[in-house]
Parts: sequence; structure tokens; C-alpha cells
Amino acid sequence: MTTYVIGDLQGCYDELQALLKHIDYQPKQDFLWFAGDIVNRGPKSLECLHFVKQLEQQGQAKIVLGNHDLHLLAAYAGFDKFLSKSDTLQEILQSEEAEELIDWLRKQPLMVKHPVYNTVMVHAGIPPQWSIKAAQGYAKEVETLLQSEDWKNALVNHLFGNQPNEWQETLSGWDRARYILNAFTRMRYCDANGALEFSLKSAPESDQKRQEAFPYEPWFVFSNRKNKAYEIFFGHWSTLGEIDAYQVHSTDTGCLWGGKLTAYALETKQRLTIKCSQQCQPKKRSKKS
Repeated sequence: MTTYVIGDLQGCYDELQALLKHIDYQPKQDFLWFAGDIVNRGPKSLECLHFVKQLEQQGQAKIVLGNHDLHLLAAYAGFDKFLSKSDTLQEILQSEEAEELIDWLRKQPLMVKHPVYNTVMVHAGIPPQWSIKAAQGYAKEVETLLQSEDWKNALVNHLFGNQPNEWQETLSGWDRARYILNAFTRMRYCDANGALEFSLKSAPESDQKRQEAFPYEPWFVFSNRKNKAYEIFFGHWSTLGEIDAYQVHSTDTGCLWGGKLTAYALETKQRLTIKCSQQCQPKKRSKKS
């Protein structure tokens, strides 16, 4: 059996099928981890969601929620004022199966831990001051909100926003939940205390703004990081490229933008990729996320 961690799909269903063929995926014995952002901007979000849902319900896959998956949940809940021309969610929202798909999606975790290896998966990152055990508890706090009967109110009225951007254990209520959700699904850069910087998106070596914005660094480089004993797999950061260092592995290699789609084999520590087609790219290019 091989466990493959697959990066952001964002509706690139044909590329996913090509990748599975490339790695000689064996459905009856292999296991797939999806690092979030299953949907949006690519042309086949509904097909991606169907495929991942089926595998997860058959016990053959795990998924963590990404910011675009939350975007879909929010749109379904009535928070659609931020829907843009680059979004490709209408096919899901108008589907006869929309309620079933959304109900399944909102019950997926923010963090997955491997049952054997010291390995976890999140969509964006884990703040340096969180241990893995603490992060598991924080993830559960927000997962409980998303899985509650009042989940629509939680998303539409409370969980979106950039503040507070710095973690303190004394945070409570919606401020606490909002920081936790942002860390797991939107983080790229932070400082040593976990203060989040959302405006910086480019790769560290090419972002002049970041170089001028010290002390913000990629969340995984800090020497005081309390979660270094675990290998952490994450997506979300398409401009970062292939990173297998600092005990972390990046999996979003920019398929949506004409880059590659990645599957990382946990057991063999192999990074397997395919080149993505131009057909998956949005008709009008917007900022990478």
C-alpha cells in the first residue's frame, strides 16, 4: 500500500485522472490524501468534489479543508457577495446534489494525522508556536462549529476576516476561531509569534515586499517552531515551488496556472508530478491563491 499526498486540485479533474494513471494508482490498496482546495477556478469542480467524496466515504481517502472549499461553503450559506468572475462554483451550487455535497464537505477536518507515521496534513500551515497536539485541539474547535446546525451563521457572520492576526492562548469566542481557521487555511508568512501576514503571496526569494517586511518569514522556517518533530504536508502556496526541507513538504505546484500536479508517496518519499494542460487555467488569470 502507498499513501499519496495530492496537492490543490481546484477543479482540474482531467489532470487528477492523468496523475493517478501516471503513478499507477491502485484503488483497492493505495490511499489518497488531498491537501484541500478541491474546487474552484478550474473547469471541473463538481467532478473533483464527486470523486474525492466517493473515495473518502469508501475509506480510501482523507481530505482537509482549504480556503476555496470554505469559499464554496460560504457561497452555499448565502455569503455570495465575494463570488467573482474567476469562480467556478455555480455548477456545484445549482446541482441537485448540492445539499448532499455541502453537508459532506463541511464535515471534513482541518488537519489529518497519519495513524502510523509522525506525519500530518493541513492546507496552509501550522503556526510555529503550536505543537502538533495543540494544533489538533485547535482544529477540532473550529471543526465543531462547521459541523454544527448553526454552521451557516458561523461562516457568514463570524469566521471570515483578517483579525485578530496574532495568536494568544487567551483568545476566545469568534476571534479565537477566526485566527485558527485563517492559520490552517490561509497562512503563508508569519513572524516568530505567529502573527499572520496575508498580503505576501510570492516565493520568498522573489518577493521584494517580503524582504522589506521583516520579521515575516515562511511559517515553517522559524527555529522555535514547536511542531518540527512531525513531517507536515501542505498546499495553498502555488508560487513556493517544490519544498522538501524543514520537515515540510509543499504540494501545490500550480496545476491551475499551467504548472504541475503533485503526488508525494509517503512510504517511498518520492515526489511524482505531471505537467498540467492549458485547459485547466481560468479564462482570465487572477491572483494565485
